[in-house]
Amino acid sequence: MNSKPPSSTAAPAGVPSGGNGKYIVLVLLLLGGVGGLIYWKKTQADDVATVPSASVTATQPPPPRRNEDYIPPPPDPVASADAAPPPKQTVTYVATNGCDSKVCNGRTNADLEAALGARARASRRCYNNALASDNTLSGKMSVSLRIGSNGTVCSANIGSNELGSPQVANCVLNTFRSSGFPSPTGGCAEASVPMNFVQQH
Repeated sequence: MNSKPPSSTAAPAGVPSGGNGKYIVLVLLLLGGVGGLIYWKKTQADDVATVPSASVTATQPPPPRRNEDYIPPPPDPVASADAAPPPKQTVTYVATNGCDSKVCNGRTNADLEAALGARARASRRCYNNALASDNTLSGKMSVSLRIGSNGTVCSANIGSNELGSPQVANCVLNTFRSSGFPSPTGGCAEASVPMNFVQQH
């Protein structure tokens, strides 16, 4: 009967025998890693410490050149006096409504005439208020208007006044000057608005 040789339990060469060998190897590896880390940190600190600090030194300006050594640069051909840019011209557009024209060539239209008639009817309150102090007032009055191309009242004057009351005349003019009108056709226009103030029973 053949018998097997007993298995060897001896540790390999260089490794201590016993169950604690693997722990010893692990501790040695850790110690080596910590030592390497310390060494690396120390060399880094030494490198930082040995970096020379930058020093600022004052430099003297170069000595001035003598006139005979100085050669001026050639003139810029674009920036010559002959090629100076022309002065800027500004164009200003001023809108005019025709109020300053000597002659107004525009004409009234349906919208403008309706607005003038409404303003004449509104002027009747001036006459009615004056009747409270003088119930004999009656007569015709006309207002001459110049209306700008945009409907602005350029001027308003009494053309004729048979009523004889300056208070009523001023009140009527203020009624026509109070706001603008629809634009005339073809530019500024002149208009005359007749009114007849009589008592209504």
